[in-house]
Amino acid sequence: MEARTTAGPPKGAVRAAKSRGYAVPVEGGPGTALAERRRGWRGRVHTTLELIRANPTGRIALKVFIGLLGAIVVTVGLALIPLPGPGWLLVIAGLGVWAVEFHWARRLLAFTRRHVNAWTRWVTSRSLPVRCALGAVGLVFVSVVVWLSLKFSLGIDLVARAMHYLATH
Repeated sequence: MEARTTAGPPKGAVRAAKSRGYAVPVEGGPGTALAERRRGWRGRVHTTLELIRANPTGRIALKVFIGLLGAIVVTVGLALIPLPGPGWLLVIAGLGVWAVEFHWARRLLAFTRRHVNAWTRWVTSRSLPVRCALGAVGLVFVSVVVWLSLKFSLGIDLVARAMHYLATH
């Protein structure tokens, strides 16, 4: 049994696109700009996106789909930032979704990666007491954000309830 070595597009999709007059880049074929054959799931995703972009309607539909999906992920991430959890991670993931189709998002994602990496290098080069102090400041910040969010959005004052509990028990 022979294993397939390239992850190319489905032959039927290529044939259909070519019959409609669209130029379809086929990996390893003549006239491709690929210097080497793509392998694995990334190659398949790239080829599928190129097939979609080969059709003008597909290109617009892809931009709309990527724009909406990225907006949903970023919006959920922004809503979760004040809460403990993956708020910033979702915002960065939404930027990654947008970066598939939009150049400005690619640049913003690269900017974010550079600064997160610089911050991580700076923090890890500090001594243990400094890192603990940074962690404590972060914990206090998150606690204050959660307290203010609950107090002003839901009307629950955790500090007042804790003080009342301690005074009555």
